[in-house]
Amino acid sequence: MIDAQKYPVLSKVTYPADVRKLDINDLKGLCKDIREFLVDTISETGGHFGGGLGTVEITVALHRVFNTPDDLIVWDTGHQAYPHKILTGRKELLHTIRQYGGISGFLKRNESEYDAFGAGHASTSISAALGMAEASKKLGIKRNVVAVIGDGAMTGGMAYEAMNNAGFRKSDLIVVLNDNNMSISSNVWQISNYFTEMIAHPDYNKFKGYVWDLTGKLDHFGDRLRRIAVRLESGIKSIVTPGMLFEALGFRYFGPVNGHNIHHLVKIFEQVKGLRGPILIHATTQKGKGYKPAEDDAQRLHASTPFDKVTGKALKAPGGKPSYTSIFGKALVELVNENKKIVGITGAMPDGTGLNYLQEAFPDNYIDVGIAEEHAVTFAAGMATQGIIPVVAVYSTFLQRAFDQILHDVSLQHLHVVFVLDRAGLVGADGPTHHGTFDLSYLRVVPYMVLMAPQDEQELRNMLYTAVQHRGGPVAIRYPRGSAVGVPLAPGFEALPIGKGAIIKKGKDIAFLAVGIMVNYAVEAAELLESEGVSAEVVNMRFIKPLDGELLQDIAARFEKIVLLEESSIIGGFSSAVTEYFADNGLCAKLLRIGLPDSYVDHGTQEELHAELKIDVEGIKEKVSAFLNK
Repeated sequence: MIDAQKYPVLSKVTYPADVRKLDINDLKGLCKDIREFLVDTISETGGHFGGGLGTVEITVALHRVFNTPDDLIVWDTGHQAYPHKILTGRKELLHTIRQYGGISGFLKRNESEYDAFGAGHASTSISAALGMAEASKKLGIKRNVVAVIGDGAMTGGMAYEAMNNAGFRKSDLIVVLNDNNMSISSNVWQISNYFTEMIAHPDYNKFKGYVWDLTGKLDHFGDRLRRIAVRLESGIKSIVTPGMLFEALGFRYFGPVNGHNIHHLVKIFEQVKGLRGPILIHATTQKGKGYKPAEDDAQRLHASTPFDKVTGKALKAPGGKPSYTSIFGKALVELVNENKKIVGITGAMPDGTGLNYLQEAFPDNYIDVGIAEEHAVTFAAGMATQGIIPVVAVYSTFLQRAFDQILHDVSLQHLHVVFVLDRAGLVGADGPTHHGTFDLSYLRVVPYMVLMAPQDEQELRNMLYTAVQHRGGPVAIRYPRGSAVGVPLAPGFEALPIGKGAIIKKGKDIAFLAVGIMVNYAVEAAELLESEGVSAEVVNMRFIKPLDGELLQDIAARFEKIVLLEESSIIGGFSSAVTEYFADNGLCAKLLRIGLPDSYVDHGTQEELHAELKIDVEGIKEKVSAFLNK
């Protein structure tokens, strides 16, 4: 149980019904307790941090006013919903968040009835909430449906597609825009707050309806009065608010409102929940609110490993091996220094993808398109038609969103676009929404695509150089999250022959064919087997597409049993490619395919998940021993 002396109001709250029982004057204290509880807990466990600190008042006000879970609240991405988890029966489990066997860092429908929709990718909330609102209407269920979007998600085109549809259908839907300057920035004036309260007030809306009915009875003169009234209200809105865009999409706009004024938020939510049609409430917030290190550096403390509660600095031991992300970022700077036609493109993830190095060194060669992966890819295709070499740096899981653009806009036109996929394979604590487990499968089917995975950081540098030099269409490189192997880096770059692998350890009893980090696992597993008298050959295939047919022919001629290793979905990936090659070319061998299962993998550390799935060194050795003994 949490400390009642330290968190006097929060200790009384377990579910939203408890929030609704509190005295209105206790809500401010509840918000203070939630912030302190978040800082105390996440500083020890790590997790998404800044976004949740900014949504405390919005969360409390929503659960105060709306009858959740009967009324539905849809959160965009979910990393801003830690306060929501705290208020919906999970405060005692918050210390387990993102840990193996603990609660998810994002929303999950099977974790809580209050999680109306699960998501880890941005810009989905309005579409999902609109679907729920229309379904409720069709089923004759009277309920409020609220979408909470923000923290950059309004840069995604899907949000506007959903708003356009909601405006066209005149759906009963409330959208809360959490504007923390990561999406839409605007001035907050007192006159704007006053105007928002005025147009949201029931008395104003009753009066407006009365005037509308009265003027409708006055023939042409009444029509003129109506037009004047509409222009007057629209004119005031255009002067004091940025709401004309939303009004044009068919939404009634209220705001900007102070997203940290709990009493004001409660009043606004109470006033709009009875209105019909699509409504947007624009709440301005501060990311990291209430914790100075997060306020001062919202980007760094968007998500964090465990950190010192006083300073906000990470507790990670200094030094260690560099990350693949930093190796890529620094290598790209070297290449841009040699060729200014190379441009790095990110979807609002400069630090996460390593493009922050390019941003600092060559800002004119760095482009951030916002959370808009589809646009990023087609934008890159457009640049490629003019001789620019675009390098699209993106998490593997997010590139899934641009599959059609890769096919239709890049591959079909045979354009040279380089895709660099960070966080490929199992990413750890972020779980199934962020695991990069499908990239080999969906990229393999793309015509002209060259697809490779490095064994270590030196090979990553050389693959990046090879990709930039290649002129035969799109190229993709995928690598895992976390620290690289630690091999010394040679100066300069070396071009790799396209579609050629390398034997890195000779053997005579069994062959390991592996890609990416699984090559290193294969080497270690081979050493364990060696101690049991089994001689294993290890091959770094390097390329998933095109495959090294000559090398495969050689391996098939020399080995009866072959092990295929990949940290990606077992369906459609590297091992599928090799199996297809064997079938198409009449090669015979007994194949053991080791990869990720045809299911979603939950969260935990990479080491824990590898061990659970038996794709770590011990698991590989165990599977291979059974394979040999069949």
